[in-house]
Amino acid sequence: MSFKTACFGALAFTIVGGAALAGALDEPKMMAPFFTDASMKTMKPDADMKKAWAGMAKADQDKMMKECNDAAMSKPHAQFCEKLKALGGSK
Repeated sequence: MSFKTACFGALAFTIVGGAALAGALDEPKMMAPFFTDASMKTMKPDADMKKAWAGMAKADQDKMMKECNDAAMSKPHAQFCEKLKALGGSK
């Protein structure tokens, strides 16, 4: 195997592996309905969050809750996950 082929393989693995690590909680499209701003720093009021949650597909809800229940995945989104669970997202 040549050096060039090995480097290309490593790059491809890194790209595919990085994409696999990103989850629903890291997707702006999934998270945007819960925040008031594009930077996703300010969460919407409880009533609006509950409405956004109810409007999501069950499969998307399941993905988000799975990640919220995983300590490593939810750590950067701890405040969001706590709010989601308190609003009944864990049902």
